[in-house]
Amino acid sequence: MSPSRSAQRNVRDVVFVDGVRTPFGKAGEKGIYAGTRADDLVVKCIRELMRRNPSLPADRIDEVAIAATTQTGDQGLTIGRTAALLAGLPRTVPGFAIDRMCAGAMTAVTTTASGIGFGAYDVVIAGGVEHMGNHPMGAGADPNPRFMSERLVDPAALNMGNTAENLHDRFPAITKDRTDAYAAASQAKLAAAYSKEQIQQDLVPVATMKPGQGWALHTTDEPPRPGTTVADLAELRTPFRAHGRVTAGNAAGLNDGATAAVLASAEAAEELGLPVKMRLVSYAFAGVEPEVMGIGPVPATEKALRNAGLGIEDIGLFEINEAFAVQVLSFLDHFGIADDDSRVNRYGGAIAVGHPLASSGVRLMNQLARQFEEDHSVRYGITTMCIGLGMGATVIWENPHHADYQSFAADQATTATTEGAAA
Repeated sequence: MSPSRSAQRNVRDVVFVDGVRTPFGKAGEKGIYAGTRADDLVVKCIRELMRRNPSLPADRIDEVAIAATTQTGDQGLTIGRTAALLAGLPRTVPGFAIDRMCAGAMTAVTTTASGIGFGAYDVVIAGGVEHMGNHPMGAGADPNPRFMSERLVDPAALNMGNTAENLHDRFPAITKDRTDAYAAASQAKLAAAYSKEQIQQDLVPVATMKPGQGWALHTTDEPPRPGTTVADLAELRTPFRAHGRVTAGNAAGLNDGATAAVLASAEAAEELGLPVKMRLVSYAFAGVEPEVMGIGPVPATEKALRNAGLGIEDIGLFEINEAFAVQVLSFLDHFGIADDDSRVNRYGGAIAVGHPLASSGVRLMNQLARQFEEDHSVRYGITTMCIGLGMGATVIWENPHHADYQSFAADQATTATTEGAAA
């Protein structure tokens, strides 16, 4: 039996209520999270979200979606569900795990946001975690030999550093000098954001215990190298190719960390008295050649802009994940944006702060939401990232502090009232 038209739902507005993250650490035995479980990092984020939003009843959460690239060990066992239970959410709250490599948390957000828009959920928690110290990239993976034997992908596609070198080959105007200059600027912007306390607001303090060292409380990110200069970066070796251009200084490192965010329908946010930090406008994913996966944000952004009826000139802020400097610069060159454009990564990016794979999408959203609060002149911003094996992801957000958003919200309320009366 087909549902009656009265039973069909209209697409609802989805809003970003709040987001938090742990400080990011360096992967490995010397990193701050050596000996700490990945799922416990997620629990810290969920509990902090609930603490910061006391008007949100735990039993109103309809889903918990947590991403991890390596879904085994302390990142396995359907981590969305296990983290929800460990965080003390009611047993009635379901959860699931998700994987889209670097865009894991971003996909957790877009997937659950679609459920909100459809009417299946009112409030969700979405995020991601990657403990690259416990689970190095690619550990336990078994790529099908057909990829190579049938030449389905270039061998470089299975090594992210090689794909970045391939981007340099494709776009010779992006020189090593440019990528090093961009990387040094990322470090400087992050240091400036820390000095203005623009980063600390979203960080969840994490206490850790190491044998022989005792307890430590971590309240800041471990990877940043403030004061880094282009001259410093010029001395680094190029591990992926002799006389190459990609180094540890102009790429994100190997990191540990977790993120989580609360999303809700606009109606549920109003009902529960929850803040609205951003409205989701559009999102898109796109595939590209795996051997140049860093170009993925370009078609994903073009698709998201088309879906939203917007142009690149309408975007006032960009949060671009810095897996590699060359990947960011290829995006900027494509859209005619200067390397030092003030709209791009105002707080610095992953080259400085770190990139714990599946967690990074929500970090981008946190930083964009903070910038919306600071700059009411900007109406639209994007969060975008490249993804291993040749993909890109982009989400477009609207600033609720912009004057035109207020008129949009008023129009929506009028429409809802008129439709309700007609029904």
